[in-house]
Amino acid sequence: MKIDNCTPVTDFVLAGLGIQDNLQVIFFLSILLFYIVTLIANLSIMIITISDRALYTPMYFFLYNLAFLDICYSSVVVPKMLTDLMSQKKMIPFYACIMQVHFFHFLGSTEIILFSVMSYDRYVAIAHPLRYSTIMSYNVCFGFASCSWIIGFFHALVHSVMTSRLTFCGPNIVRHFFCDVKPVLNLASTDVSLNFKLLAGITGTLAITTLMLTVLSYIFISKFLSKIKTSQGRKRALSTCSGHFTVVTLQYGTAIFTYVRPSTNDSLDRDRAAASDRAAAIMFSVITPALNPLIYTLRNSDIKNAFKKLLKRYH
Repeated sequence: MKIDNCTPVTDFVLAGLGIQDNLQVIFFLSILLFYIVTLIANLSIMIITISDRALYTPMYFFLYNLAFLDICYSSVVVPKMLTDLMSQKKMIPFYACIMQVHFFHFLGSTEIILFSVMSYDRYVAIAHPLRYSTIMSYNVCFGFASCSWIIGFFHALVHSVMTSRLTFCGPNIVRHFFCDVKPVLNLASTDVSLNFKLLAGITGTLAITTLMLTVLSYIFISKFLSKIKTSQGRKRALSTCSGHFTVVTLQYGTAIFTYVRPSTNDSLDRDRAAASDRAAAIMFSVITPALNPLIYTLRNSDIKNAFKKLLKRYH
């Protein structure tokens, strides 16, 4: 495409959720409620895991990381979404848009890597309980967590740098309620075939690889569960895995559906894809971060006991 007379886009307009005006207040209050639950529940997990030395274990070290990730992940999208729901002009500067692309994919990819690490941690706890503290030492846990953050950062950096180098001459309306990489690439005035190949290749490989590692861990876990003779022991082992498996299913399902699905040039298909992408994004940026702490703590007696101790300490 010739771009000799191009005037570079300095701001993008976010299309928003695509809902009727009379429903905006309902959506605003609902999303605000989920965001408050996300902040309070995840902050509570972080405070509880720090305050009780009985929770200084690998499982709760990773849970602390996950709680912090969920707060940051939701905060990348939700505050701007709430502001836009109550405003007529849904503008975002170009470089703020690129930053949102970067941090959304940085935190999201870090989270799915952390899920595979947490599934391996559960496998070691069930299969090798006597050697658990030796295998999952502090240095090993810190290394796993650090690698998750570093890989997630550089994965996002590829997309944000490649997107920022494109030329945007208009239109400037992003068919989403935040700057995600696919809707932004669709507005580029230059060839984006490489960008979409990187998105499908790198993001797809990362999502599928970590999913396979997670599934593999659960295959081995199921193998050892079958060897547990007592129903009480089997029930206790299952309770430590059920919450994690539920969260993994929600996150991986929406991520693979959104980023591995091929793009299309047909306008009708694009509208449908945009609507489904918005629904998926609400799931993993609004709903899942609020559900994660609830899923992990509802059947977790250690967290409940630590919370009771914390309340007694301050009362």
